Amino acid sequence: MKRRHFIERTALATGTLSLTGFSVLGKQLAPAHTFNLNYAPHIGMFRESAGDDPLDQLHFMADEGFRAFEDNGMTDRPVQEQKAMTSVMKDRGLQMGVFVAHKIYWNSANLASGDTEKREEFLSQIRNAVEVAKRVGARWMTVVPGHKDMRLDMGYQTTHVIESLKRASEILEPHNLTMVLEPLNFRDHPGLFLTESPQAYEICKAVGSPACKILFDIYHQQIQEGNLIPNIEACWDEIAYFQIGDNPGRKEPTTGEINYANVLKFIRDKGFTGILGMEHGNSKPGVAGERAVIDAYKKVDPMP
Repeated sequence: MKRRHFIERTALATGTLSLTGFSVLGKQLAPAHTFNLNYAPHIGMFRESAGDDPLDQLHFMADEGFRAFEDNGMTDRPVQEQKAMTSVMKDRGLQMGVFVAHKIYWNSANLASGDTEKREEFLSQIRNAVEVAKRVGARWMTVVPGHKDMRLDMGYQTTHVIESLKRASEILEPHNLTMVLEPLNFRDHPGLFLTESPQAYEICKAVGSPACKILFDIYHQQIQEGNLIPNIEACWDEIAYFQIGDNPGRKEPTTGEINYANVLKFIRDKGFTGILGMEHGNSKPGVAGERAVIDAYKKVDPMP
């Protein structure tokens, strides 16, 4: 039996379940640790420790001191599961991070092509994502403009993408929701339209909406362009969300070449209070590997 289920059942049997949180023998269960930045594990990251049930995984994250989580596949979850996860989020003080808002075209052009049918498909998926966001209390959703159109000049492609994102922003603005554009690196995702932070910055400025900002994935941008802190500085006013992963390997901080202690200190010193998604694998298997992820974040978490 997982620890959370044991605590719940023990508390129910002894009458010590608090209305404001879980308690054992009259004592409130406090998180094991308090992080200074708002890191967000993804569903599945702590499966060995918490089990397969997403609700148990959310309880585990909260127990370990995390205040947010992200789930790329939230849109595809049954509505009842979304509602159950929302209930746990409210009970445990967890904030929903990003989910992927639409079908991503990895191998063929959609938004860059200017194809009106592909644009309408994208906008329909954004409308659906609004309903998901409202259901789970999300503020951000990931958007990837898809593959390049190899038959069109980049100027035309950029114009097509900007027009689609302006239309999507009109859908999102009344709900105070934000799509975050994620540039992806050439090695893992060759041929995609959006690859660099200056490119994302230019597009966001052209769209000119609070509903269209940048998801700065530190792992992708280390591979694509490096120069992390200066590029974060240059894009700062258009960045709404960060994601984390070390390189090489896309594992937790301290396993690769990125000096996460310095990068995260810079982000903290800039006053960032949003979410930093932990979008990476675990460098070691099993429960020990999951504990290593948590310990790595404790090590690089900047002091207040």
